[in-house]
Amino acid sequence: MVTQGAGSAGGPSGERPRGLTRKRFVNWLLGTSVGGLLAAVLYPVTRYIVPPKVAESAVSSVVLPFTPAELPNNSGRIFRFGSRPGIVIRTDSGELRAFSARCTHLDCTVQYRDDLHQIWCACHNGHYDQSGRNIEGPPPRPLPPYDVNVRGDQIVVSVSA
Repeated sequence: MVTQGAGSAGGPSGERPRGLTRKRFVNWLLGTSVGGLLAAVLYPVTRYIVPPKVAESAVSSVVLPFTPAELPNNSGRIFRFGSRPGIVIRTDSGELRAFSARCTHLDCTVQYRDDLHQIWCACHNGHYDQSGRNIEGPPPRPLPPYDVNVRGDQIVVSVSA
């Protein structure tokens, strides 16, 4: 029969050591590292696949942060209409018009080009006239219009009825 001596792995009395050993510590360290890595990878992937629920703002009108005098003829400015961009333009004749500033092709933000007298989408070179009609490029539909009212020194833009 073989007996364990003082130099054996089990100790002098043949019992396994209790508490935190090097092997248990390394196993714990590797286990928590792998768990942390999985959490760091899976959390953003999960948040991307299942986006958080955000209530859509129900804005029906907005007062623009500039006055009609600050918008010269043949110019345009982008503004926020709730959570979406809008664009207000002043035509060559001085009429104010407002539209959604999201291109009907791929939802890029449009801008006004005073050199062309047109609303322009830089993503795929889409063009809209001053009435918001698609006239060139890939946009399939006109820009959705908004109603514009001038009340004193304020421009109020609202959803078309």
